Amino acid sequence: MKSFVANVKSPVGVWSVVGSDEGVIHIHLPQDELPASKGEPPKPVADAVEQLKEYFSGSRRTFKVQLAASPATDFQHDVWGALRKIPYGQVRTYGEVANAVNRPRAHRAVGNANHANPWPIVVPCHRVVSSDGLGGYGGGDDVKRYLLDLEGVHYD
Repeated sequence: MKSFVANVKSPVGVWSVVGSDEGVIHIHLPQDELPASKGEPPKPVADAVEQLKEYFSGSRRTFKVQLAASPATDFQHDVWGALRKIPYGQVRTYGEVANAVNRPRAHRAVGNANHANPWPIVVPCHRVVSSDGLGGYGGGDDVKRYLLDLEGVHYD
């Protein structure tokens, strides 16, 4: 399966969408920008690019992106499913996500599953915060704050 890379500019940097006809394989954070492919992107990549542009412009709140299968543990898949249920403009703590996947003591493991999420923004790991503040984010605190601010959630 040959993958295609398309880049999306945002106020916090360029996000690289990698995918094929089978779906979006990965969305790379701004510090991990990849060189864009030449030619027309496969439909799942083109859809993801358009929807991310709409998200950054403030006109999209939910995503309908075809995601490629990802090798992951059952727990990671459960966490990613729980993340997709967090509505735009809302946050959940790591503990709340752990409870949602019936693993109430697994809040640190939720953080690890978030870090392994191959589709940031589309699977909104940025909406998970710690019980006493912002929490971590692979793209850095400034990117996480920007994404939350865009959705109307403000953290100092």
